[in-house]
This record gives sequence, structure tokens and C-alpha cells, in this order.
Amino acid sequence: MPPAAATARELDTPHGPARVHLHRAVRARGALVLGHGAGGGIAAPDLLAATDAALAERVTVALVEQPYRVAGRRSPAPARQLDAAWIAVVQQLRASELCLPLLVGGRSSGARVACRTAAEVGAAGVLCLAFPLRPPARLGAAERPSRLPELEAVTVPILIVQGVNDRFGMPTAAPGREVVQVRGDHSLRSDRAAVAEAVRAWLARVVPAEQ
Repeated sequence: MPPAAATARELDTPHGPARVHLHRAVRARGALVLGHGAGGGIAAPDLLAATDAALAERVTVALVEQPYRVAGRRSPAPARQLDAAWIAVVQQLRASELCLPLLVGGRSSGARVACRTAAEVGAAGVLCLAFPLRPPARLGAAERPSRLPELEAVTVPILIVQGVNDRFGMPTAAPGREVVQVRGDHSLRSDRAAVAEAVRAWLARVVPAEQ
């Protein structure tokens, strides 16, 4: 469950209601909207670490549950539905609670959604926790294609926090794309403090100092 300080409400999307858990920062100078992984929820350790770090930097956080999770399903919806639902939620938040410099992100599948939609929602930066660069090869099957083009299509600053033993691979750094390696695997459970510090330091650089 999200921390008790959050306020939750449902927002309509083209694919059913999504649920937003809003953590308001004191004298907020920015907003960060985060999505969950394909089979997990918003209580993932790395999402909670990022939330703590953002609040410490006076950045309000909205944790978004996709409609399929709100409906009680674990199997993710197709990418186009995830993207459409995400865009609808972010646009509604921007028109109401989050009239602040906006960053988006998420863990794993949620990070992919944030990358694919960053331009459309007008994000000033993207936070990727455990970006799934390439699905692990199945025995006897051909290698799956890389998701690197999703990262390369983003034109705003990106932070990727990746476990050194992540079975989905390690993205490379590039101009505007920072990669921080931390102890652990794809779950990013092993060093929550390192995840939080990487996020905090990045937010301190990319969010305007005063609003």
C-alpha cells in the first residue's frame, strides 16, 4: 500500500478508470508522475524510494495505477492502451493538481510508457527505474529486439537507475541520458538508499530551484 500521507482518486481514461495516489510536497517546485511495472504495483521498493527522494526535493509525486490493475488484473494491457491511459491521466493532472514543471517516469514497463509518451505530455524529464532494455532470451528462441529506440526517441533529460545484475541488460549513457548503476537486479530491492540518492541528485539538477 502507498504511504498513508497519499490521497487517492480515480480518473477516467479511454480504457477504464486509473487510480492516482498523490503525495504533495511542501512548497512544491515540480511534479513527478510515476507508473508501475507490468506485473507489480505502486508499492515497489524503487518507486517508494523515488517518492521519498522527490518529496525531499520539494517535488510532488503522483503514483499511477493503470486501469488493468485497478480492475484487478495482473496481465498488462497492450502498449497502445497503456500509453493512451497514461496520457489521459497526465493531461488531467496537469489541468488540475499539477500546475508545475512536470517530470514523468516509472519502473520497468512504466518507464517504457513514460518514454514513449514524454513528448505528447510535455515532460521536462524522464525517470527510468529498471528499464527493461532487452527481454531475456528464451531457450531455443531468437533474441528479442532491444528497446533502446524508446530511450533514444526522448529529447529531454533522462535518468536511468539500473541494477548491476539486471537480467534485462544495462542501457548505455549518452548526451542527455544518465545511467546510475546500483547494487541488485531488476527488482532494485537491494539498495533502496542508492536508488533514492540517485533520484534526489538528478531532481536537484533538472527541476528549477524556485517556483
